[in-house]
Amino acid sequence: MSSSPCSLADIQRGIDEVRRFLSVSLSIANAHTVEFYTHDAWDRFVAVPPQEVLSAVGSCGDQQGAPEHRVNESEQTRTTFGFCNDTNRLVDTRELVQAARAHSLPGLGVCMSRDELLQALRENRSKSGAPVAAIDAELVTDEFMNSKKSHEVQSMSEVVACLAQRCGVKQVIDVGSGKGYLSSFLSLQYGLRVYGIDSSSTNTHGAQERNRKLKKFSRAYQKHNKASRAQGGATLSPREELVDVKPGLDGDDDAVCGGIVSREEVLICVSDDNPAVERQSGSNPETEELFLSALSVDVIQPSSPRVPASQLSAEERERRKRENLERKAQNRTASASVMFSPLTSYVTAETELRELINELEDAVMVGLHTCGDLAPSTLRMFVAKPELAAVCSVGCCYHLLSEEFDPAGQEGLRGVCGFPLSQFLRDGSWFCGRNARMSACLALERVSHGKGIQMESLFFRAVLHVILRDHYSSFKSEKRVGNVYSKAKSFVDYVRRALRRLELDELKQLSDGDIQDYHDTYRPRMDEMHAFNMLKVTLAPCIEGLILLDRLCYLKEQEDLSFSALVQLFDPLLSPRCYAVVGLKS
Repeated sequence: MSSSPCSLADIQRGIDEVRRFLSVSLSIANAHTVEFYTHDAWDRFVAVPPQEVLSAVGSCGDQQGAPEHRVNESEQTRTTFGFCNDTNRLVDTRELVQAARAHSLPGLGVCMSRDELLQALRENRSKSGAPVAAIDAELVTDEFMNSKKSHEVQSMSEVVACLAQRCGVKQVIDVGSGKGYLSSFLSLQYGLRVYGIDSSSTNTHGAQERNRKLKKFSRAYQKHNKASRAQGGATLSPREELVDVKPGLDGDDDAVCGGIVSREEVLICVSDDNPAVERQSGSNPETEELFLSALSVDVIQPSSPRVPASQLSAEERERRKRENLERKAQNRTASASVMFSPLTSYVTAETELRELINELEDAVMVGLHTCGDLAPSTLRMFVAKPELAAVCSVGCCYHLLSEEFDPAGQEGLRGVCGFPLSQFLRDGSWFCGRNARMSACLALERVSHGKGIQMESLFFRAVLHVILRDHYSSFKSEKRVGNVYSKAKSFVDYVRRALRRLELDELKQLSDGDIQDYHDTYRPRMDEMHAFNMLKVTLAPCIEGLILLDRLCYLKEQEDLSFSALVQLFDPLLSPRCYAVVGLKS
């Protein structure tokens, strides 16, 4: 398999370009919204009217564009990316917007598409490894996940299966596996042995229970498919289903007994006139629906109990016991090759996987929206451990990343930090800042399609900060008040609740009129905050791009990798954190 279209030198050049752009514009992203009015952020950073910013940002894709801010000729020659070289204030919004687009990952042209990656992997299959093919009919994930998670699991699982096939491995380690959706799908759809590791015992226990029910229905689903094929595609009526899931003898919860159970007994509600029920070709959609609905832990209700053993003859009891023993033996054989094992552990780059997984073989390491430092730790583990043949990592929660070169010196005290990861950026001691990393989590595509920022809650919080400064000598809230907004009926109610949360309400009695006056004073300036946040949204892809380029650069700095790339796996409208870092060892 050829190397990524971008070499190490290409990636380093891209990093330098983004770094130069952010060195001028990052101050806007690092301005905290809470301090917008107390620190007079608008006048400090912007020299154009708010409506001009909103117009320019909103029409960045329009060739005609919005009216540009008129600056004198000498000022035009002294700007960099729209910022005045003398004052460092924004004087040309259109120039900034265009520069931001050019310094995002799509603008730099450093990414592969998912289709390009799949094509490259399939053209270079491992000759020693058996093909990884989907088991039976395709599972319809949107039956048991929301549209976002369904899109992510389907898109990523195919890539992971192709990576496993390319490397000739059958094991996958899912780091930060959460509720186990990706892990279960990889196991049941592609026959991979998946170990899901999550630090939350609640997540792993829930994933185990979900997977237990999945396996029940998986066996029934495959059994029904075989029966349907033998009968020439005949299916059951809309009022009936294939299997009856009941407790076995001696509390055997994994027993699956042949029989008929109605839809009502499994909480599957599909009307008889649903056209999906009437399809007769291929796999049975009714059975798929029944099977996939089992992924929800709480979806199954116990069906009517079977005839108690005490009411059976000795011969019938012996027959039932023998059938259950045979079924359990078959289940153990089947689960040996297709299994998902949830494990609870806090994972770092130093974690010894063989101490967690006794049966560990060569494997693909994956992470779907691993938070903060877990994403760079995943890449460090991949590089350090010979048993890991490939990696596919999609990170999120950039604000939770630790930074090595924090000027305050706090992050570096924690040991190995998540950013920067590459030696190239570490040599430059690059530092983003928490507010900038928070801005990197904003979703430009969603905002561009009308799913805007909740401005009122931000406005309330910023004006509250003015009140704290003016009356309580408090410039920083020691306790979180973010969820107060959702309970408040008005700005006055919001401030009252926040002061009680901060235990400040008894220190100085403010009248309702005093509080409302603050709202009325700053309400005409709310458009400044809106425009400023839109500038942050515009810069978000560039900050995220630098973080991801740093991770790709780290992989390209390693000598034993045959392939590494940034790949857009997801539709950013559905899943804003849509880029995966993919790597293959030689």
